[in-house]
Amino acid sequence: MNQAATAAPELLPGLTWLNAEPQTIGGHRGRVLALVFWNAASPYCHNLIDDLVRLQARHPLALSLVGLHQPRFDTEQDAQRVLKAVNRLGITFPVANDPHWVAWQHYGVQSWPTVALVDPRGRLREVFAGDQRIAAIDTAVAALVAEAGGTFAPAPAARPRGAETRLPLAFPSGLAVGENHLYVADTGHHRILECTHSGRLLREFGTGHGDLVDGVEEAAFRAPRGLCLVREQLYVADTGNHALRRIRLLDGAVETVIGNGRAGSPREASGADIAAVALNAPYDVAGTLDRLYLAMAGTNQIWEYDLQQAKFRCLAGAGDLGIADGHARSALFAHPVALAMVQQTLYVVDSASSALRAIQTAQGQVQTLVGQGLYDFGDTDGQRRDARLQLPMGLALDPSSPVLWVADSYNGSLRKLRLGGGDMGTHSLAQPLQQPVALAAGAGSLWIADAGAHEVLRLDLGTGKLTRLPIGE
Repeated sequence: MNQAATAAPELLPGLTWLNAEPQTIGGHRGRVLALVFWNAASPYCHNLIDDLVRLQARHPLALSLVGLHQPRFDTEQDAQRVLKAVNRLGITFPVANDPHWVAWQHYGVQSWPTVALVDPRGRLREVFAGDQRIAAIDTAVAALVAEAGGTFAPAPAARPRGAETRLPLAFPSGLAVGENHLYVADTGHHRILECTHSGRLLREFGTGHGDLVDGVEEAAFRAPRGLCLVREQLYVADTGNHALRRIRLLDGAVETVIGNGRAGSPREASGADIAAVALNAPYDVAGTLDRLYLAMAGTNQIWEYDLQQAKFRCLAGAGDLGIADGHARSALFAHPVALAMVQQTLYVVDSASSALRAIQTAQGQVQTLVGQGLYDFGDTDGQRRDARLQLPMGLALDPSSPVLWVADSYNGSLRKLRLGGGDMGTHSLAQPLQQPVALAAGAGSLWIADAGAHEVLRLDLGTGKLTRLPIGE
C-alpha cells in the first residue's frame, strides 16, 4: 500500500453525470472509494467493471464505486450515447462522462481501465492500471477496510436516473437466420429467442436472469451476443459468461462447450480438455458444418474450434492490441467483434480500429480491407484506402451478391462493401439507426439488430422496404 498518501483531487463541476446526482470525493468520506476510469467500447473495461461489482458485493458497507468515462470516439462525446452503454452493461454505480479528460489528467491516468483507490479520509492511496489487476485491487481494498477498523459512513443517498424504458427486447446484439426461423440474442434480458422471419415469437431459451446454467427450463445466459446456426444446433457467444454455449434445437437443451464463467487466457486444447479452457469476451461465432470461429475481443484473437476432431486452437492474432497484417499468428487485431465466413476467407470486424479485415484460412494470411489505425475513424465512403468507419460491430454476407454488409454502430448506419476490389458505400434507409450491432442475411432479406433502439428490423433487399419486427409484443 502506498504510504505517501495525499488528498485525492476533487471531482470538478465540468463532469456530465449520467445515471446519478453529481458526486464528490468528500461525499464518500468515511468509506473506501474506487474511482473507475473506463471507456464504453473497451472489453478490457467491461471485464474490470464486472470484477469490481463482485468486489463491492463482498464489501457492501465499506466500498463505493464511481465511474469516470473518457471518450475515445467522437460519438462518445454525446452523454446520451454513453448512458446507453451504462445501461447496456447494467452499471448501477454513479457514472460521469469526462469529455475533456479533466479528471483523467488530475489523477495522472495514462490508460484505461484504471482504478484509483481513495481511503475513508479522502486520501489517494494507490492507482492500478490494466484490466487484469483485480487481485491486487482486492488485496488493497481489504487492507484499507482493515485499516479503517470496521466503522464506515453510510453510502450517499442514491437517486438513480436515466434507466431504459422497459420493452420486449433489451439491447439485442446477435442474430442468426435459418430456412424458417430467426434467432435473436436478447442481450439485455440474458436470453435467446426463436422467431419466425416476420418476428412472431416461438420459443425462448434462458431464464432471463444472468447466470451460467445448463439444462432446459433452468438454463441461463449472461449478456449473450453472437449466434451461429449449424444443422439443428445454435451456437452462442455467451459474452458475459466468457463461454461458448450450444442450444440443441430439437429439445431445447443448453450445454456449455467452452468456458467457466470468468475471463481468462485461452489455450489450445483437444478432446475433453476443451471444456476447461477459459475464454475472454467472445463476441461472435461463425463457421461451417465442421468448424467454428470465435471472435475473442478480450484477447484480440480469432480462435478455431474443429467440431469433427474436437480441437481448439488460435487461428490468428498475437494477442496485443493493434492493427498489423501478415502471417495470421503474428498479425495484430483490435477487439474483433464480428465474423462472416465466405468460402476460404473469414472476414473480421475490428471494432477498436474501426477496420474490416480478412483472413485467408488456407494460407494463414491476414489483410486489412478498410481501416488505417487504432485512432483513425470517421464516416467516409469510396475507395477502400479512403473509406472510414466508426466502431463497426456487425457483419453479414449478402446471400445473392458478392457484398458484405457492415453495421457501422457509432455512425448509426448500414454500410456495404463489394467484394473483389469494390468500394464502400452507405445504404440509405427509411429511418435512422440508433446503434446497429448485428446483422443476418437470408431469404432475400437483411435483419438488423438496432441495439440502441431495442428492436430488430427487416430490410427487403429487393424492394428496399424496412420493417420493424414485433418480437414479444
